[in-house]
Amino acid sequence: MPLPAIFDKLRLPVIGSPLFIISTPELVIAQCKAGVVGSFPALNARPQTLLDEWLHQITEELAAWDRDNPDQPSAPFAVNQIVHRSNNRLEGDLAICEKWAVPITITSLGAREELNQAVHGWGGITLHDIIDNRFAHKAVEKGADGLIPVATGAGGHAGTQSPFALMQEIREWFDGPIALSGAISNGRSILAAQALGADFAYIGTAFISTEEANAVDGYKNAIVEGDAAGIVYSDLFTGVHGNYLRSSIEAAGMDPDNLPKGDISTMNFGSGGNTEAKAWKDIWGAGQGVGAIKNVTSVAELVARFEGEYHAAYDALGPLIRRR
Repeated sequence: MPLPAIFDKLRLPVIGSPLFIISTPELVIAQCKAGVVGSFPALNARPQTLLDEWLHQITEELAAWDRDNPDQPSAPFAVNQIVHRSNNRLEGDLAICEKWAVPITITSLGAREELNQAVHGWGGITLHDIIDNRFAHKAVEKGADGLIPVATGAGGHAGTQSPFALMQEIREWFDGPIALSGAISNGRSILAAQALGADFAYIGTAFISTEEANAVDGYKNAIVEGDAAGIVYSDLFTGVHGNYLRSSIEAAGMDPDNLPKGDISTMNFGSGGNTEAKAWKDIWGAGQGVGAIKNVTSVAELVARFEGEYHAAYDALGPLIRRR
């Protein structure tokens, strides 16, 4: 199946994942100008009226960029919607997204047929993140246009399955758009995601250490100094299993190797989380790909690095594959 035309303007096959607190218009606009899909969670815009302002800003600035740079058009942007029943903002956020005809909607923590229909109604497409083949089937059955398999090692809410296993099972029956997530932090890994059958790499952690990211310097520096051994998998902080920097857990006075279990039933995504959840604001999410991130840089410089590594890997592997 050919990819939707909306992706024709990408410089690299990359979708920047929506990052809680960190993804704001500054980061999204920089990603899109650099030629990769930028995204943000709708819930980052607080109060809800701010979502309308953000979408106005993103739409206007990208339109101006396209007018001034016809040879380097911006990539499309995406808004992430949390579909969990506790998100009491969902209906209102969707109405604001419809007003601005948001081109890509990324859905998480649930799949709803009526949401997909609403997005299709304004001409957008939906990508749903999943952690296994069973959830992939459910998402497509309910009308999702594409899938985001979140493999082991991904930052944030990650699954436990190998990307090899996930992609193998999903591609047996699904030929639509796929963005693979999981420890992808350089151009070689982007190419590897395509070799597994994905259309795009879904990248989050690497963008945390950019100048445009809304993260404190301590967080950015911890990403630069981190490695895969310093990532802890726990459901304590949101009730859903995710990967976090060991150093931030230790700084909060907890033992990363002896964390209690979390409970998603206590969460309230629509109002920003409960009191306990707010105490975890200094627990920093990151994926196992942190070892490839060596410095804080601009989004433009990061994407340029990805591009150079991607083409170098392609040029190096092509002759090798042909010899075999």
